[in-house]
Amino acid sequence: MQKLKISEIIRLIEAEETFEVEAIDKSFSLKINRYVPFVCTAIHDGGALRSELKPKIALDDYERWYEEDPHTGSFIDSMPITLIGKDSRFEYDLNRGSDSCIYEEAWGKKVWKKPLSPKEKQTSLKKHQNFYKVVKALITKINERYGNCVVYDIHSYNYQRWDRPVPLFNICCEKIDRSVFGEVIDHWQQELAQINLPGIENVSAINDVFYGRGYNLEFITENFPKVLVLATEIKKVYSNELTGEDYPKIIRDLQQKLKDAILSNAHFYNEKHSNWHSKTSSRLLDRKEDPAIFKVDKNLHQLLKNFELLAFVNPINTGTEFNKFVKSKFTEAPKFRYSPIKVNPFELKQQLGSLRTQEISDVSIRHLYEAVINSYFDKIDLLGSLKSRKFLYNSLRYFGRPSKTDLLNAEYILHLPVIPSEPKRPPILHIDKAMEIFKEGLADYELNCKIELSNKVISQVMVLNSKRTILIRPDAKFTRREIRALIEHEIGVHMVTTMNSSQQSLKLFNLGLPVNTKTQEGLAILSEYLSGNMTLKRLQKLALRVVVTDMMCSGADFIDCFNYLQQERNLSSNDAYTLVTRIFRGGGFTKDYLYLSGFVSVFKLYNANYNLKPLMVGKTSLEFYDVIKEMLDREIIESPKYLTKSIFIDEQKEADPIYEYILSGLK
Repeated sequence: MQKLKISEIIRLIEAEETFEVEAIDKSFSLKINRYVPFVCTAIHDGGALRSELKPKIALDDYERWYEEDPHTGSFIDSMPITLIGKDSRFEYDLNRGSDSCIYEEAWGKKVWKKPLSPKEKQTSLKKHQNFYKVVKALITKINERYGNCVVYDIHSYNYQRWDRPVPLFNICCEKIDRSVFGEVIDHWQQELAQINLPGIENVSAINDVFYGRGYNLEFITENFPKVLVLATEIKKVYSNELTGEDYPKIIRDLQQKLKDAILSNAHFYNEKHSNWHSKTSSRLLDRKEDPAIFKVDKNLHQLLKNFELLAFVNPINTGTEFNKFVKSKFTEAPKFRYSPIKVNPFELKQQLGSLRTQEISDVSIRHLYEAVINSYFDKIDLLGSLKSRKFLYNSLRYFGRPSKTDLLNAEYILHLPVIPSEPKRPPILHIDKAMEIFKEGLADYELNCKIELSNKVISQVMVLNSKRTILIRPDAKFTRREIRALIEHEIGVHMVTTMNSSQQSLKLFNLGLPVNTKTQEGLAILSEYLSGNMTLKRLQKLALRVVVTDMMCSGADFIDCFNYLQQERNLSSNDAYTLVTRIFRGGGFTKDYLYLSGFVSVFKLYNANYNLKPLMVGKTSLEFYDVIKEMLDREIIESPKYLTKSIFIDEQKEADPIYEYILSGLK
C-alpha cells in the first residue's frame, strides 16, 4: 500500500481518483475504489503507538486492546470507501475533540507513566487534525457528486462490565433529526436485527448503551448538516474480553452480514436522500478489479485445471465385468479397475492451502474462493481413498445422502401409473445416426467443441469439462426423444456452461463451485422437461438413483441393489447393472441422488419466475447465487454468452397437463 502526505491524499480526492493509501505517518488508511454515496469508518480499529511513546505508556497491550475496537476495520473491508484508524485511541482518540483527545486518565486508569512533552502531544494532535482534514475533503467530494451521503461509523464495546442485558447492536443517534432520518434509522435497526449469529441473541437497540456523542459524528454533522452518520456499536461477542482471544467464525459471519446490512441500508438511504439511484444494492459496490482475486484465481486454476473427478472415478472395465457378472448369474459382484491417479493428494492439498485468500478484500468473494478450495480438499480425499472403504465416507462428506424429502419424492414417482401416450418400446436409432443428431445440436448452439466415442463412461453420454468434449459410449442406445432430451441436457446445459466459463476472466467458474452437480443437473433436467422430452421412464430412473443410493448408504451391497432393480422394479439386467455401477463406483459414489433433488429445487425456482441466467455463467451452485449475481452486477464476471434454448430462448411449449400434475406433487 502506498504512503502519501495528507496534501497528496486530498489532491487525489479532489481529482476524484481511486486509490488505496496509508498516511505517511501510518495513522490511518483510506481506500476509495469507487466514489459512491456512502462511507464506512472504523476509527478505533488500530492499536499502534509511536515508538517514542511506548516506554511512557502505563497500559499493557491487553489493557489497550480491551478499550479499542479490534476487527471493526475488517467488518467494513468489502466496502468501496473505507477510512480506518490505525493508532491506539490511548495516543489520541479520534472520537474526541482536539481539546480532549489525549488522555491523562481513561476508564479509571492512568494512561502515562511519565507526562507527554508538548512536542509529543503536538505530534498526536497533528495526526488528529489531519484525519479530519481528509474526512472533510472526502465528504465534500461525495456531496458534490451525489448531493448527500451516509456514513457508517462502526465501533465495538465491552459488555461484561454491564450488570444488565445489553444489545448486540446499538445505534447511537441521539443528535440525529429523526423527522428527517427516522425511516433510515428504523431500516438500519431492522437490517441489524436480521443478523443471525448462531448461539448469540440479537437485540438491536437505539440509544441504549451509547447515544452518539462522539466527535466523528459531531464533526461530520456540524460541517455537513444533511449527511447522516450512523454511529453503531457492536457488542464484542467476537472476542473473549478477558483473554483477548478472537472467535474467527463469528468474525467471519459479522463481516458478511454487516456487508449485506450496510448495502441494503445505503441503498434505502440513497433512494430517498441523494441523487444516486439503482435497482440493486450491489451497484453501490466498486467495480475495480482486486489484484488479489486474480492472483488467487490464476494459481487455483493452475493447480486444478486438469483435475476431473469423474475421469478417475469411472471404472475402465465395466464392459468386461458385466460379461463376468452375467456369466456368474449375477452372484459375483464386479471388480472394477480405474485409471491411475495422476495427483499427489498430500502435495495438492498443501499447495491449495497456501493460496492467500485472506488478501481478497471483499468478504463474499473471499468466502467463495475459500469454499471452492475446501470443496477440492474433499474431492482430493475422495480420489485418495478410491477403491477403499473410506471412499463412501468421503463421498458422504462431500455429496451427502438422500434426505427424507428426497426419498418421499422418489417413492412418489415410482408409484405413478403408466402414461398410456408414452410408447413402451420406441424405435432405437443407430449410433451413427445418434452422432449425426448430436453434431447438429452442437451446430445449432454454435459451440466449438468435440464429440467422441469412448468406453470410459458409465452413462451413455458425458461432458468432459476440461477438454470441451462430449463422450458417447459406442454401445449406447437412444430413442429420438432421448437424443432430443440429451441435446438440451448435455449440450444446452453442461457444454453451454463449460463454454460460458471459458469466456470468464476468472477461471473459478470453470473449475466449479462446491457441489455444483445439484444445480447443474437440476438445470439440465429442467431443460429436458421444458423442451417437451421428459418421460416417465426418465423420471423413474432418477428416482431409482435416489433409492439405490440410500440403500447403499444403509449397508446394501452391489448384488442387493441389482436384485432390487431387476426383481422389484423390472429393469433389464443391463439397465440395472449400469445404474448400480454408477452408485457403487469408486467404493460408493453418492452423487447421483442429487439429480432429482437438484431438479426439484431448480423447478421450484423456475415456477417462481426466479432469474436463472446467473447460474449459466459456469459450473455454479445455487448456494452462491447471491454472490454470482453481485459479481455480475459489479461487472467482475461477464453475463453468459450462451443460454439453454429450452429454458431461456425458445418459445415455451404448452405444458403437458400430465407432467404438470406429476411435478406439482413433488415436495
